[in-house]
Amino acid sequence: MKDHEWLPLVPIRSGQGVWLEDFSGKRYLDAISSWWVNLFGHCNPRINAALKRQLDTLEHVLLAGFSHEPAVTLAERLVSLAPAGLERCFYGDSGSSAIEIAIKMSYHYWWNKGLFRKRRFVTLSNSYHGETLGALAVGDVSLYKDTYQPLLMDVITVPSPDCYYRAEGETCAQYSERRFALMEDTLARHADTISAVLVEPLVQCAGGMRMYDPVYLHMLRTACDRYQIHLIADEIAVGFGRTGTLFACGQAGIRPDFLCLSKGLTGGYLPLSAVLTTGEIYQAFYADYQQLKAFLHSHSYTGNPLACRAALASLDIFTEDNVIEANYQLAATMMEAAAPLAAHPHVAEVRQRGMILAIEMVKEKESRTPYPWQERRGLAVYRYALERGVLLRPLGNVVYFMPPYVITKEEISFLVEVAREGINLATNT
Repeated sequence: MKDHEWLPLVPIRSGQGVWLEDFSGKRYLDAISSWWVNLFGHCNPRINAALKRQLDTLEHVLLAGFSHEPAVTLAERLVSLAPAGLERCFYGDSGSSAIEIAIKMSYHYWWNKGLFRKRRFVTLSNSYHGETLGALAVGDVSLYKDTYQPLLMDVITVPSPDCYYRAEGETCAQYSERRFALMEDTLARHADTISAVLVEPLVQCAGGMRMYDPVYLHMLRTACDRYQIHLIADEIAVGFGRTGTLFACGQAGIRPDFLCLSKGLTGGYLPLSAVLTTGEIYQAFYADYQQLKAFLHSHSYTGNPLACRAALASLDIFTEDNVIEANYQLAATMMEAAAPLAAHPHVAEVRQRGMILAIEMVKEKESRTPYPWQERRGLAVYRYALERGVLLRPLGNVVYFMPPYVITKEEISFLVEVAREGINLATNT
């Protein structure tokens, strides 16, 4: 907060498409989808119209002993789109709550099965799953976690398959496959006490947009099956087309036991999350009241009709506009424009997975020596970009693009131009 004594907040008056406008009339290209939530632009007319219709019909009703059409229809749509076998939907109200739901449900499943020792969780280094206490515990970004460590449950952390660290000449797939040996060893040694493994499929977003190969997910699914361990896929940030497919797990051809969704679920309009799971897991809680096997987890606004309607309108746009296929060209344009930055003397890597592109700034290119975090080089890029009319919000020394899918080729060119100039300024190049 003290930063805002010299770096004022930007009050936004309106939004349209990829653009935000402040009260002085200055516009900013929203290159990060307002923290990865906006898929089809601000004030999208189709989502607006759907919400206006819903607002005149039903704004909210409890989802306990009651139901309503948007919640039922959305659950059916999500189940039809998710990997086969995910046939039950549990609503929450944020990404963190989705993670809390998944880890509680996994643990409770084994408890109901009489396997009381299976209560530990395995997570990847540099992972991020949210900031409520359970979600913090299963993440590994020290900036968010360290202060609260005494309050958190103990988890097992396995080194990430992050391909930034692959050897010279080694492919991302080879490195990811090699790194899986560390996970295999952990699961083999602790299988009888592990409830679930949590991963962000393909991209560790808050961890600096670090990426790995789908082969890791395929091997992980096989190992979890072998050792009777649940697999929780946190697709809160990477779902709904961000990695090039509707769900990132699709690139590995796998089905997790729990699929956590939020952020882009409503197209960036309203808070909502969903946890999809299997019929087998559902049945572990299906019992007479006296058995006390029910899964108890509630939110006042669970399955809110307005949020569900926004999500349905967003899913309609995916179908009507053939969005996934259209994004292939946008992703190619983004990489073509940004690729020359790989030659920059202070850029270690330009990496991309679908509609996510990241540029890693370093102090020394050959050794990949990072800039000290205290220097806040990314903040210099942020400030310069604001002056030029672009909203970039680097993660430390990583400048990234995750724009709404309605961005044009010309706007991509402008975005990359501003990023390049900001990187030059931040690195004194």
